[in-house]
Amino acid sequence: QVQLVESGGGLVQAGGSLRLSCAASENIFSFNSMAWYLQAPGKRREFVASITSGGSTNYADSVKGRFTISRDSAKNTVYLQMNSLNPEDAAVYFCNAERRTLRVYNYWGQGTQVTVSS
Repeated sequence: QVQLVESGGGLVQAGGSLRLSCAASENIFSFNSMAWYLQAPGKRREFVASITSGGSTNYADSVKGRFTISRDSAKNTVYLQMNSLNPEDAAVYFCNAERRTLRVYNYWGQGTQVTVSS
């Protein structure tokens, strides 16, 4: 069973930075892509950023220029560097891993809370 463990969330002032980590129990290159999503209270889960096994990245418009997704293959870990945080970024952030074979398998972490004070 694939396990994804997020860490790095916390409380930060507006304008500050946080780095989230997602440690995978398997080789991250075994997944077609890995991504970060956020979910604010009472709202749907939203895409934030992704990175493919080939290294291509994609970002939601709301975070372009502020957030950076990266990975460390030796640690089987994907990161989300978040800069210039604002209160609208506050949410639970989830790590996702997608594997496509004959079917599409999606795996999720338990989430990490990010709180931004104004």
